Amino acid sequence: MDWATVLALGLAVLAGAFVQSSIGFGMSVVSAPFVVVVEPSLVPGALIVMSFALSIAQLVHGPVDITWRPLGWALGVRLLLTPVGVVAVALLSQRGIAIGVGLLILLTVAASVSHLDLRATPGNAAAAGAIAGVSGTAASIDGPFLGLVLQHDPPQRVRTTMAAFFIVGNLMALGGLVLGHQFTREQLLAGLAWIPFVLLGYAVAAPARKHLDKGRFRSFVLAFCVIAALSIIVRAVVA
Repeated sequence: MDWATVLALGLAVLAGAFVQSSIGFGMSVVSAPFVVVVEPSLVPGALIVMSFALSIAQLVHGPVDITWRPLGWALGVRLLLTPVGVVAVALLSQRGIAIGVGLLILLTVAASVSHLDLRATPGNAAAAGAIAGVSGTAASIDGPFLGLVLQHDPPQRVRTTMAAFFIVGNLMALGGLVLGHQFTREQLLAGLAWIPFVLLGYAVAAPARKHLDKGRFRSFVLAFCVIAALSIIVRAVVA
């Protein structure tokens, strides 16, 4: 593993943490394109490891207000579908995983701009957990789907519920990858090396939020994600 490359990718992780801390989503969605292109062997394990840091920071630095019923449904079904994500990692080539990541990013953008008026019913939460069980394990992209279900809850409740979902869900994903022999020492070390970048992005976002035009910034991030996802897919197809 080239540590210069890993540390350089830490800048993409920092940017992703800044984005998620500013507008509520985006850490893996922003950083994954860079990791997939530069060092695909680190996907998904390293991305899952580093994502713990932001979720824990969000739980520690704010009142804990969790909507338990949708969270329970989402996590329960996510656990059932996690093995499917592990199988996807085991069977897909690096090209296949790259295409999958690109498609998931496009799906994330579509979910973010959709006007679906979903409610936090058990069925919707279970569906979000099912998608996350596969996508969160195979590509560390799992947040937008439950976020869409919780859209009518107060912002603080959404943040803490999502943080709890990420922490427990990531433990499920890592456990599945370890049992499936799809989690490597290099992924663990890279993920740990990125944690300081995650915390720095989180810290920088706090004062910056006062000056950000969140509407414009969100539009810029979504446009970047679309371009990045299409670039990944094209590159994987023609390579």
